[in-house]
Amino acid sequence: MNSFFNFAWGIFRDGLNTIKSWSAAKNISVFALGIAFILITILVDVPSVETLRSWADDAGSAFVILFAFLYIGITQFPIPRTLLTLSAGILFGPIKGIIVALTCTTASAVISLLIIRKLLGEWMAPRLTHPAVSGINQRLRHRGWLAVASLRMIAGVPFSIMNYVAALTAVPPLGFALATLVGSAPGTIVVVILGDSILRGADAKILLFSASLAFLGILGLLIDARMPVKTRR
Repeated sequence: MNSFFNFAWGIFRDGLNTIKSWSAAKNISVFALGIAFILITILVDVPSVETLRSWADDAGSAFVILFAFLYIGITQFPIPRTLLTLSAGILFGPIKGIIVALTCTTASAVISLLIIRKLLGEWMAPRLTHPAVSGINQRLRHRGWLAVASLRMIAGVPFSIMNYVAALTAVPPLGFALATLVGSAPGTIVVVILGDSILRGADAKILLFSASLAFLGILGLLIDARMPVKTRR
């Protein structure tokens, strides 16, 4: 615990020192972007199903592209994607809805990973050699797909926050993308298929399925924790 506290304190201290070294213009720009990010997260709501239906009627066949941009854009922020996934099933039907939702989910996750890694990856990389996190980082580098896929199955793990955290580790982008696709698929498929009934009221079957996915996700994490990781020589 002390080792992790020292790591966290070191990150905080180095972050402050880095900010102090910035020019006034850069500080103002980053501060403005931070405020904008917070305001968007707090104030922007996912469009209602009725609104999306209206847009679909107006846009016609091109609406699927608009919906994809909307889905990917909104999920760059810590905003729950459940309503968007539900809407995919209601607006596009089960087959097309599943394809759209899973494609957007995977694309959104990869875009978040690449953006955060571009902004902070180089700064963070040397700090991941700290004893408190070096083992975890090595595990993610070699077998991050299992941890990512397992966490995606646990409904309580925030989608966007996980993307941000993964971006600061050594998990490979391709493995991250495939693990996101596979790990998100079961829950996404169920939400798309049962979207209409869920909007009318909670469905016991989806609650049971969510609990089962959470169990599988936790089981995957336990298996990953027990499997050895090859260390570099």
